[in-house]
Amino acid sequence: MQLLSEQELERRKDREELMKLGINPYPAETFPINVTAKDIHSNYANNKNDYKNISIAGRLMSRRIMGSAAFAEIQDSTARLQIYIRRDDICPGEDKTLYNTVFKKLLGIGDFIGVKGYIFTTQTEEISLHVTELKILSKSVKPLPVVKRDEIGNVYDGFTDPELRYRQRYVDLTVNPEVKEVFVTRSRIITNMRKYFDDHGWLEVETPILQQVHGGAAARPFQTHHNTLDMPLYLRIANELYLKRLIVGGFDGVYEFGKMFRNEGMDRTHNPEFTSLEIYVAYKDYIWMMEMVEELIEKVTESIHGNTTVKVGENTIDFAGPYRRLTMFDAIKEYAGVDVSEMDESALRKTCIDLGIEIDDSMGKGKLIDEIFGAKVEDHLIQPTYITDYPVEMTPLAKKHRSKEGLVERFELFVNGKEIANAYSELNDPIDQRERFEDQLKLAARGDDEAMAMDEDFLRALEYGMPPTSGLGIGIDRLTMLLTNKSTIQEVLFFPQMRPEKKIKIASDKDFIELGIPAALIPAIRDLNIHTIEQLKEQDVNKLFNDVCGRRKKLKLETPNPTKEDVENWLA
Repeated sequence: MQLLSEQELERRKDREELMKLGINPYPAETFPINVTAKDIHSNYANNKNDYKNISIAGRLMSRRIMGSAAFAEIQDSTARLQIYIRRDDICPGEDKTLYNTVFKKLLGIGDFIGVKGYIFTTQTEEISLHVTELKILSKSVKPLPVVKRDEIGNVYDGFTDPELRYRQRYVDLTVNPEVKEVFVTRSRIITNMRKYFDDHGWLEVETPILQQVHGGAAARPFQTHHNTLDMPLYLRIANELYLKRLIVGGFDGVYEFGKMFRNEGMDRTHNPEFTSLEIYVAYKDYIWMMEMVEELIEKVTESIHGNTTVKVGENTIDFAGPYRRLTMFDAIKEYAGVDVSEMDESALRKTCIDLGIEIDDSMGKGKLIDEIFGAKVEDHLIQPTYITDYPVEMTPLAKKHRSKEGLVERFELFVNGKEIANAYSELNDPIDQRERFEDQLKLAARGDDEAMAMDEDFLRALEYGMPPTSGLGIGIDRLTMLLTNKSTIQEVLFFPQMRPEKKIKIASDKDFIELGIPAALIPAIRDLNIHTIEQLKEQDVNKLFNDVCGRRKKLKLETPNPTKEDVENWLA
């Protein structure tokens, strides 16, 4: 059973009344649109003759009725526009139903309407549409939340509850139109990145989301099952191993914007599914990649903001290169005050304990170093900083460092305390790669559920030969957070993952009877749209007494009216 508020019930009645008048509240035919609200506001003053035959559609967002005329606002995908409606203009004949009944009584805030007319300027200099035709395009049966604004547009009673905003993004976008700008910016970020890659001749590709072996990152996967093949499959945690197969196949540069899925915790910078850009370019190394990333992000930032600086919380971030470069060991030494470069696993465990860092028995040497770095270093990396030269245990897919024993050629880019990019000189030695995978299997046997699995087909591809290659991954969600000054990943995802909504417990007849309500009166209670004990307890005694008596009579129930004392006992 669907619980409906009083307004929802009224809107459903309005819908039925429209149908009785022969008006389809959900017409099928196209409504012609030849302009947007933004276009009108931007260009009318200089091109008034072009706005004499306007056809536009949008949601009805406000209404001020003044007898036989009214002002209202409609909102399309670009902006709001004031409209002016006169009864005799939209009802030129004797029948005034469209204005007197439909517009004044049966339309509500949130309904979609199409209007035609001409643009004019009111006495207060507000650009408005004088309506000559009006058509209902979609009846809203659930009222929008009321967002109040003062005279200069400041919101003081808005739709601001984060859980409601994220869960009902469609409402958020409607009543908080500034939210759209975040997602427009997100789209522009991807578009500008794609243009940069295309201009360099690198090919955009698609790789499988369902994979037989989860690989390319240290993360716990989501598992599913393919019925026809009767085999387990994993939602990809990364697309790296497939993209490198394409480099083996002869492409010099490939990239993919795609969804990744990791069965891990959720917080303000993590969502179980997220968007990543991964790119692989042959005959390059991680030093070349650092220079490319600086140029890429600098260009993208300029395209969005017109310069390279961005305000992020209390910090002003400058994305102009070159960025600071700091090895992982030097960063730990600088910010944690310890030198871990020569420590074995036992010494690292003791260091973690001394630093108050929580660890467990499944963690190997690489994981322990990563825990120290995450706890003591990351928060200090505000301006763009490359952390380079990671321990080999931390990076099973990166090439061993050309001059530093025990390290790999890898960097991560940190901005505002968070990692937004990860890159390697890619490991292309199949024998070394197999040994790295075997080390990962040993970690998995110790209980590390983020250890990589053995991918025999990827090893076979490497055995055919992969040229020297550099690879890069950028978290699109986190980059968008930075460039839109948002503190949580949920603000830059249209539909972030949420816990299930709490279901409202509908009261059974037995529940009402236990409160002392006679079974014969329960139909009257339900006809008042009271379906839960909570709803019942919220009622005013006098109003409920009068309403139940009235509904008993209306429904012709063969039972006497309750006394006011009876009703008081129900609510006690």
